[in-house]
Amino acid sequence: MRVHKLTFAALTVAASLSLTACQNGDGGTGQGGPSSASSPSSASSPSSSGGGPSSGRTDQGGGKGSAGKGPAGQGAAAGAGSGTGGSGTSGKCRTDELAITAIDSTIGGDGEGTVAVTLKNRGSRDCAISGYAGVDLKTDSGSLSAKRTGEQAGPGVLKPGKSVSFGINYPLNTSGGSGVRVTGLVVTPPDETKPVSLEWPGAATLPVTEGGGSPVKVGPIGSAGQGG
Repeated sequence: MRVHKLTFAALTVAASLSLTACQNGDGGTGQGGPSSASSPSSASSPSSSGGGPSSGRTDQGGGKGSAGKGPAGQGAAAGAGSGTGGSGTSGKCRTDELAITAIDSTIGGDGEGTVAVTLKNRGSRDCAISGYAGVDLKTDSGSLSAKRTGEQAGPGVLKPGKSVSFGINYPLNTSGGSGVRVTGLVVTPPDETKPVSLEWPGAATLPVTEGGGSPVKVGPIGSAGQGG
């Protein structure tokens, strides 16, 4: 019985030593594995994978800017739109941008007199001008507003340094009487409210008319020929 007990004890000690050795071997391998497989620098390094957070944000920012969907893209689009409009027409011709003159252009033998009014763009931009100017004659009997002829005129653009003209037609005083004396001309460009006062270059008087109404007619912009 003593021999069996010793033998059993010896086997128990040997088994314990063998188990301890196996555990130590496995533990060394396990510690080495995680240190290489779960290393933070190798798993999240942008330079090794190209998919790190910083590179992702850079790519997204560039995509938005190039497509015009981000704030920078919208600003560039708006700027381009404004530039295109500026290179064409910047708006209506304003009185202060126009040099306005009037001359007598009556042709001998005509039954009525004609005054040509010229508007020259003295500004630095193209401007739009069309339709009818306002025309009033100052007389010794008060102001006389010209009536439109009713002719149609399309839109026009007046470039810097260029001119356009329209005509004013009025009846000649052939009655032998003193008639109505004309003392001045007031012109207001189309779509404007600021007038310009000019000397009247036409005949000194108009015939007296009965029954009311104005005998003076004004044509649309361009009706007296295009200026240079």
